Amino acid sequence: MLKTCRKYLYWVQNSVLEGDINESTFKKLKLELAQKIDKDYDSVIFYTFRSTKYSEREIMGQEKGGSNNFL
Repeated sequence: MLKTCRKYLYWVQNSVLEGDINESTFKKLKLELAQKIDKDYDSVIFYTFRSTKYSEREIMGQEKGGSNNFL
């Protein structure tokens, strides 16, 4: 699951990834995950924002991960 997500998003911390992807890439990511997910064990939660204008990211403590995309 992590390896698949890291093809499209970048790692922030532990099991958290984030990124800005278009609708078709998002659908592709979800399709790939649906083929690999173990629904009895794995959990994937997607947060989508209609606009970056109303989103804010604040970090308290140590920043983990990075802003590099892993392809």
